[in-house]
Amino acid sequence: MNLKKKLEQGQFVVTSEVAPPKGTDTTALMKEAHELAAFVDAINVTDNQRAIMRAASLVTAYLLLREGIEPIYQLTVRDRNRLALQSDLLGASLLGITNILALSGDPPHVGDHPDTKGVYDLDLMALIRAAKKLGAGEDLGGNKLEGKAEFFVAAAANPGAADLEVEMSKCKAKVEAGADFFQTQAVYEAASFEKFIRRSGAFKKPVLAGIIPVKNAKMARYMNEKVPGIHVPETIIEAMDKAADKEEACVEITARIIRDIKPLAQGIHIMPIGWTHLVPKILERAEIFRGPQEVIGEP
Repeated sequence: MNLKKKLEQGQFVVTSEVAPPKGTDTTALMKEAHELAAFVDAINVTDNQRAIMRAASLVTAYLLLREGIEPIYQLTVRDRNRLALQSDLLGASLLGITNILALSGDPPHVGDHPDTKGVYDLDLMALIRAAKKLGAGEDLGGNKLEGKAEFFVAAAANPGAADLEVEMSKCKAKVEAGADFFQTQAVYEAASFEKFIRRSGAFKKPVLAGIIPVKNAKMARYMNEKVPGIHVPETIIEAMDKAADKEEACVEITARIIRDIKPLAQGIHIMPIGWTHLVPKILERAEIFRGPQEVIGEP
């Protein structure tokens, strides 16, 4: 059963993510993807995340699909004009890739090619609408397609946004454009996440809570200072600072967060950031028991 069917049936799902290689060696990528695939329902493939140039997310998503791993193909409006975006979406459909996460993309100046000029021919809402129009057999220019390209479209949400009213407006616009579900920014407090869920419930769309395991106090402080919408409570920072075994503390703290928010969400999106080996322990301790997931085979 694929991700779309599981969410439509109300199942609690787990997704994770991998980054394409910075080069052509896929050894580490495929090792990480297979380690995750045994415990998650689908895996996001990032698209030049943090504006760092990497191998194409579309091709990398297909490499996962060939291994029987269900991908969620991320694509941004930062790097492509409307012709390229629609062309890549059609290409994804031809390859059998149906899950996408539509994003604006991190600003180019923060990456490893700081002189890059962002494209932004379409805004995020237009990208979501484009994906849905292709599913209806028509492109953004109103031209008929020879065959439809149907997608299950995710959008990002930020439960910790400084202005929740503005964030709700953004989420509403994404739903009106055609978003089918949400994957959120990292969540560390059940109370603030509950406020977001109460408001977003009106949209009647599944929400997967973002989970980033905290490796150490320095990482937590960095996120608090540099990443909008993320707030790691001081209690977590202190616990990580004092912990003799950082990995054990990470597992326990992350599992507790998941247990607290599990009744509020329809799933979690776990971003291990190099600590993939901890994902099975985290899920087990969070009382999310996962056996080997169903493979979907080649397209």
